[in-house]
Amino acid sequence: MKKLIVSLFLFVLTGVLCAQPTRLVVRAKGKDGKFIGTNIGGALVVVRNNQTGEVLAKGSTEGGSGNTKLIMETVHGRNDRLTDDKTARFEALIDIREPLFVDVQVTAPSQLRGAAITGTTQLWLIPGKDIDGEGLVIELPGFILNVLNPTLHHIYPIKEGEVINIDLKISLTMLCGCTISKGGTWSADPIEVRATLYKDGKRIGEKPLSLTDQDNIFGSHFEVREKGSYGITVTAYDKVTKNTGVDRVYFFVN
Repeated sequence: MKKLIVSLFLFVLTGVLCAQPTRLVVRAKGKDGKFIGTNIGGALVVVRNNQTGEVLAKGSTEGGSGNTKLIMETVHGRNDRLTDDKTARFEALIDIREPLFVDVQVTAPSQLRGAAITGTTQLWLIPGKDIDGEGLVIELPGFILNVLNPTLHHIYPIKEGEVINIDLKISLTMLCGCTISKGGTWSADPIEVRATLYKDGKRIGEKPLSLTDQDNIFGSHFEVREKGSYGITVTAYDKVTKNTGVDRVYFFVN
């Protein structure tokens, strides 16, 4: 009898002392968009011990952005899944002996630092109780906005009394890399894209940009009459979803 009690005690003690692998699946999703995966460079995921700051797991989400019809066009009920095994995710297996409070940070798109957005949440991990399936989904707001023309520090020659056109082109996509088009799933219609022109640090003009005949590409132009150091700030604002994006470029007229 004593041997049995001792054996049971050791079994319980061993279970308490041994760390249990606990699975944590993390996904990043663009607001009003799909999941952020391999096609856009993935989302960088960092899991930290909340008390000590120790990094418990780190990596990038991998996989596809998900099913457009399911995510964007289907009415969802409670507990309905939006993902499958092919949808982008980062999976960590963390050994813990007792419940652990963790910080989970995602940054996306991680390879486009000028457009990257960081989101953080917290949760308890319980030994052996996996956070899998849909997993932990962190939603990130914003657009990926890149000025394509003019290029950084381009020099435009000008003669006295001359007026030159500065063609402005930008690329604008959803944070998941999804296409913005005329009347498409992600329509350009509610998105206000504007450019502000600066000369020697002073604001001298502003113009709207319109979608060109190419998806994701918006354009306009500025007329310049004087030599100087110029800058353009482009902003995008969705009146419905409130997503925003910004990029800047600087050039010279000599």
